[in-house]
Formats: sequence, structure tokens, C-alpha cells
Amino acid sequence: MAEITASMVKELREKTDAPMMECKKALTEAGGDMAKAEEILRVKLGNKASKAASRVAAEGMVGVFIAPDAKLGAIVEVNCETDFVAKNDDFQAFTKALAELVAKQNPADVAVLSGLTLNGATVEATRTALVGKIGENMSIRRFARFEAKGKLTSYIHGGAKIGVLVDMTGDDALAKDVAMHIAASKPKALDASGVPTDLLDTERRIAVEKAREAGKPEAMLEKIAEGTVQKYLKEVTLLGQVFVKAEDGKQTIEQLLKVKGASIAGFQLYVVGEGLEKRSNDFAAEVAAQAAAAAAR
Repeated sequence: MAEITASMVKELREKTDAPMMECKKALTEAGGDMAKAEEILRVKLGNKASKAASRVAAEGMVGVFIAPDAKLGAIVEVNCETDFVAKNDDFQAFTKALAELVAKQNPADVAVLSGLTLNGATVEATRTALVGKIGENMSIRRFARFEAKGKLTSYIHGGAKIGVLVDMTGDDALAKDVAMHIAASKPKALDASGVPTDLLDTERRIAVEKAREAGKPEAMLEKIAEGTVQKYLKEVTLLGQVFVKAEDGKQTIEQLLKVKGASIAGFQLYVVGEGLEKRSNDFAAEVAAQAAAAAAR
């Protein structure tokens, strides 16, 4: 059997960008034949993408694109399995490129986006190749596109774990403050009209039951519930929330905008992995497990 040297592994890795251990395995299987090993890896990368597709991808990043005139933009969330991969340059470049593609091509949904061309290949082919290269599942979760009525401003926080795109009038400093507020306070909608009815119904039912258990008269329950719903709306609507930088601790976003002569047409907030199941094992534990398995062979 041909000796597999470190330089051979390095050469194959540079050609394919495959993980070091995968390169060594391919060279061993190919008996040291570089061309054959490369073919083996190409097959395995595709298989790896298929196997990885069954794993939960709840880490990732938010990518934002805004055109130079601040009138066109998009925000996208792409998920992966570990925070380690979320910091990968190729993964980040892919996510940012998708945001620009969404803005310029206006796909109807993720399926249509996946069929668009990105750097000479479809988005789906690019994603699959990246899965094979990195060895981890990744998925395009969601996106939003804006044709601004005012100007677009973005804010990215926490290593791109939280992303905001807001369409508003007013000066740049105010817009940035509002975008930061959205990231911190996480409103569900701009105003009451954007809050889903089922959420309001849930709050109303809970309020009624709490009041009933507290011994409040039946005739008062609906009034108490309505008061609770109104309080909830102030907490979850952007215009109703108290501005995080309010000097008096009371000024709402709506009041702030009125004072500044500004307005908000809309916004989008993405928090990476929100509502998705996270992987229970961490990267260090996974590496340790792989090392132990290799030693046992």
C-alpha cells in the first residue's frame, strides 16, 4: 500500500477544500492516486450533503443588502448546525450574496430563490457544494425584500445573530437608533393592525382566566381582558414600545417619531434560529467524540 504523506493530504485539500481527514481517507482508498482520490471526494461530498440534510440547522447568520440609493434592499436568514460554521468566510459570503440576489431578482419564495443563478451555478447547487465542502447542513430559511417608501437602514448585532432592516424617513442617526431599538426590544409588528389575531385571542383568554381565578366578578372579566390586551399591544408593537434610549424612560417610538417629524413604513427583524430546535451537543464534544471513534478503529 502506498504511503500517504502529509504533503499529499495537503495537496488534495487545496484542490478540493475537503476536510483533512476526508482527504486522508480518500487517498488511502485510492492507494495514493491523487486523481482517483479527487473523484472519490467528489462522490462523498454529494453524499455528505444528502446525509447532512437530515440534521437540524439552527445556528447561522442574517445577511443584509441595501442598494446605494437606500431604496432597494433585502434581509435573509441562512441556517447551519454550529456557530463554528456560522463564522466561516464562505458561509458568510454565501449569505450576503443571497441578500443581494433577493433584492435584485425578487424571487417569490425560497424555492424560486434556490433556482436562481449565483456565480455561474444555481443557488441550490452552490448550497449543496458548500454543504459538501464544510461538512454541515445549511438551509435558506427566510427572506424579506423592500422597495422603500423612505430610506432603508440596517443594524446587525451579535455576530449577525440578529438583523434588522427598517424603511423610514428621518435623519440617519435616528434611523440607526430605531433599528437598534428593534434589535433590542424585538417588536412583533409596527402597530396593532400587524399583530396576529390568534396572539390577541390567547392574551385575552389568559387574562380572563387569571381574573376569574382571582375572584373578579364575571361582569368585569371582559373589561379586564381588554385592558390586558392593550397593555400587551404596547409591549409588542414598535410604535407602542418605550424607546430604549428615552431620557425620561417613558417616550414611545411613536412619540419620538412625531417629535422628529419622521415616520416608519415597515421593518423586518430576524433572530437566527428563532423557533427552531438547537443541537444539544456542542462542537467541542463532537470533535472529542470523533477523535475517540477514530482511536477505537
